[in-house]
Amino acid sequence: MPMKSEFWRGKRVLVTGHTGFKGSWLTLWLRELGAEVSGLSLAPQTSPSLHLLLSGAVDTGGIIDIRDRDAVVHQVVKTKPQIVFHLAAQALVRAGYRNPAETYDVNVLGTANVLDALRLSQDVRSIVVVTTDKVYHNAETGLAFMESDPLGGHDPYSASKAAAEIVAASYRASFFAARKVGLATARAGNVIGGGDWAEDRLIPDAVRAWQNGETLNVRRPRAVRPWQHVLEPLGGYIGLAERLWHAPEGVESYNFGPDHGDAASVGAVLKMAERHFGGGAMQLGDGSEGPHEAGYLVLDSAKARAELDYKPRWRLAETVKRTMDWYRAQGQGRSALDLCLADIRDFAGLSVENAPLRAAG
Repeated sequence: MPMKSEFWRGKRVLVTGHTGFKGSWLTLWLRELGAEVSGLSLAPQTSPSLHLLLSGAVDTGGIIDIRDRDAVVHQVVKTKPQIVFHLAAQALVRAGYRNPAETYDVNVLGTANVLDALRLSQDVRSIVVVTTDKVYHNAETGLAFMESDPLGGHDPYSASKAAAEIVAASYRASFFAARKVGLATARAGNVIGGGDWAEDRLIPDAVRAWQNGETLNVRRPRAVRPWQHVLEPLGGYIGLAERLWHAPEGVESYNFGPDHGDAASVGAVLKMAERHFGGGAMQLGDGSEGPHEAGYLVLDSAKARAELDYKPRWRLAETVKRTMDWYRAQGQGRSALDLCLADIRDFAGLSVENAPLRAAG
């Protein structure tokens, strides 16, 4: 993951989904690297919202629904991006069960709208389409998924993201490859870190319950996931975008996940989180509550390590500690901007003296 600030300085970058959890972190990091970032997203969907807490540091405008093709085209024409990170999505499994048609509309047709607008652009050089670790057909074999494994998806969210992979591959082959525009998909999931307040996500649900003195109800404590700090896959996306800029040929899809030893059960992660948060009650279910969700999901990131020099930096224990420390400190009045910048600089080794943004303290 080169992530060299001299490469990014002055680059025009478009981030779709910039008001979301991952999009806010990514926008802040890119601005730290000196990029000129514009956005394309719905207004923040949670309260609190990391995007709003970071205020002017990530405020790039562009409040647009990716299902509105004309508005998407207008934003691309207006901002003339050279590099695009497409993160905008309906990103929750259980929300996909409640609103399947909307999930397909956003994740499949929305992706097509973004890529179609970029097809008309003469400025774009590098496109990273972010999907999920859940795009694979999961037969619960206990094996880690490789990029060559079949796509699938039992639930609407997973299937919609697998379909987005096919849309991206079609646009790459039909329109971008001949122009030497790099387009690749990035598969990652189960990210944790400060500033996520989405529904039906493990750490946000835990923080909400424990801050209010309530008991956290856990549906599937034995489910195993490839947990990682949000900065891990974002670093992979940034490194991938650089690679696409310099050598777009033959770059198609990459997994970005932790080392296999850091895959852990929901229950194990919660025990670590409770210890670092300073206490919290939980009620563990038997795994039968709610609609189907995968029991075992682990990614093989050997391809990204070999071709992109991708290597996870923070082990699971460090990831959980930093995440819970973030929430505890922010709840005690620390600035979200200070906390995010500290994590980014620790993770990426960025020099405060050379960084465009300054923490409040």
